Amino acid sequence: MAGIYLHIPFCKQRCSYCDFHFSTQYTTYKQALILAMCNEIQLRKTEVIEGIDTIYFGGGTPSLLNKEELGLLLKSIHNIGTINTQPEITLEVNPEDCTKQKLSDWLELGFNRLSIGLQSFMDDDLKWMNRSHDAKQAIKAVKDARKAGFKTISVDLIYGLPNLKQKDWLDNLKKALALSPDHISAYCLTVEAKTSLSSWVKTGQVIPLEDELQNQQFNDMVLFLAKNGFEQYEISNFAKNGNYAKHNTAYWQGKKYMGIGPSAHSFDGEKRRWNISNNIAYYKNVGLNETWYKEEVLSIQEQWNEFVLTNLRTKWGINKEKALLFGGINKNELVFITKHLKNDLLIETDEAFILSTKGKLYADGIASDLFRVNQLN
Repeated sequence: MAGIYLHIPFCKQRCSYCDFHFSTQYTTYKQALILAMCNEIQLRKTEVIEGIDTIYFGGGTPSLLNKEELGLLLKSIHNIGTINTQPEITLEVNPEDCTKQKLSDWLELGFNRLSIGLQSFMDDDLKWMNRSHDAKQAIKAVKDARKAGFKTISVDLIYGLPNLKQKDWLDNLKKALALSPDHISAYCLTVEAKTSLSSWVKTGQVIPLEDELQNQQFNDMVLFLAKNGFEQYEISNFAKNGNYAKHNTAYWQGKKYMGIGPSAHSFDGEKRRWNISNNIAYYKNVGLNETWYKEEVLSIQEQWNEFVLTNLRTKWGINKEKALLFGGINKNELVFITKHLKNDLLIETDEAFILSTKGKLYADGIASDLFRVNQLN
């Protein structure tokens, strides 16, 4: 088992752009849900055959949980399997939760990597996103985390916001670098259904930033971070001194992982599983040991499609030797690969086909060209 993901579906407030599964009204059943997650961990102990390399608390806002609640979940994991040497144990946190006491608690519990959701250093943009912190809190959170003793800190940023100017985006990047993070995750704003942003766009209150300007912000980011020692090892992720996110890298490389909690996904190499996205139904069903998930066995062509989609996003690309496990690259795929090589969207090495910087802007389209549809296994 490469990793275990725990989805904590609680938030103080709803960000304007977010379509993740969470609730802001959870106090009456929070403890019941956490106990259900512990129960799910125990019920699935037979799935943990190999040692556990990574544990990742995501959400939602895991930093809303107190020390006892986080400790209970971690203890449940320790009870079902061996934690391998030097595991990566990540906690996603909001800046306003990074008090000295909480930082001390997190270290004591064994968390050794923080992913801090900064998003921006511009107060107007933070208010527009309906974030629950301001720029001063963002800066203080990273500094305090480092002082507390966290050696690996990742920060999240968002670009492509409406009216975000190039100089302001570069200023955000400069302020992030001034905090000396080990890892940066930077995501382009997307309009997701059933969000406030989606409603604003439909009613004309918000006009999305033009694709050309979003692409320019992406290119500026890649160049700027490269000049400052950050390696782009996945389209949205940059690491300094090889501090890759081990947990997420396992996703992209198709390794096994187990997802715990409402809406969490799991993958065992051949079968994908997803928990129901309803907090109350989840904890009730787990408590009664009634079905709280759905699953599907992936066909060979579906496994290929996932292999292409995830691996192509990384610096390792589509490995030629691994492609042989799926019958190798066929004639139709080779036609597309040749076209993308000529258009400088792909780069070929002895080991793999890798996206060029230009190609990273069209990753999904290139991947879909290589998907196998309606083929026999």
